[in-house]
Amino acid sequence: MNILIANDDGIYSPGIAALARVATRFGNVRVVAPDVEQSSMGHAITASRPLSYKKSPIEFPGAEAYKVNGTPADCVAIGTHLWSKTDLVLSGINMGPNLGNSMWHSGTLAAAKQGVLLGVKSIAFSTFADKQDPDFEHLDPFVEKVLELLIHDGDLGLYNVNLPREPKGMMWTRQSVRLYDGRIEPGIDPMGRKHYWFTVSPLEPAEEGTDRWAVENDQVSITPLRLDLTDEKALAAHVQAAKWQPS
Repeated sequence: MNILIANDDGIYSPGIAALARVATRFGNVRVVAPDVEQSSMGHAITASRPLSYKKSPIEFPGAEAYKVNGTPADCVAIGTHLWSKTDLVLSGINMGPNLGNSMWHSGTLAAAKQGVLLGVKSIAFSTFADKQDPDFEHLDPFVEKVLELLIHDGDLGLYNVNLPREPKGMMWTRQSVRLYDGRIEPGIDPMGRKHYWFTVSPLEPAEEGTDRWAVENDQVSITPLRLDLTDEKALAAHVQAAKWQPS
C-alpha cells in the first residue's frame, strides 16, 4: 500500500512525524507537507503562482519526505501527481481538535477531502494540544487501531478522526453542529498597534453520539463524511412546492 501523508501544521510538526511512524507499519509512506504552518487554511488551493517542492530538511524514518510552498490541499494534489499509485491519504496528526463546526475551516480535513476528490480514500487525524505537545507514543495504539479498521474497507471513504488526550475506547460519531457566540477580542501588540483575535464560545452542550461528545467522554471519535453538502430534505420540499401545474 502506498500511503501519502500531509497536514496543515507544516513539515516540522511532531504530529506528522507520529502519524508517519504508525503508517509505515501498513505500507510505503511518502510525506508531502507545507513548508510553513497553514492552520485553518480550509480548502484553499494556490492558483495565482506556481508551486514547488523540496526534500524535507528533517528525516522521517522509513519514509520519503518533501515540503511544498503551498496549502494542505496543494500538498495532496502534488503528492498524488508525483505518486500516481497512491492508495491512501492521511492528514495530521493535527495539533488541536477538528470537531463540529471547525470542520468547515480545517486545513487538516481539507487535505483529506482533496484526496477523496482525486479518488483516494482519506483519513484526517487530530488531537488536543496545549502548552505541552500531545503524548503521541501514548496515542500510537489508537491510531493503529483506526487504520486497521478503515484502510481495508472497500468504500472510497472520507473520515474525520479525533483523539482525546487519554483515550479509553473508540466510537462512530456524527458531526456536532452547535450554535456559538463568535466575537472579536481586541488587543495591543508590543509595538502599541491594535490587533484582533477571533474567538468563539459554544451556546449549546454537545449532543450524545456526536464527535464532540465522544472526546469529552474519552472516546476516539470516527466520523464518516461525504462531499455532497446538499440538504436533501429541504431540496425535496422546495422541488415539491415548485412543481408547475397546468391550468
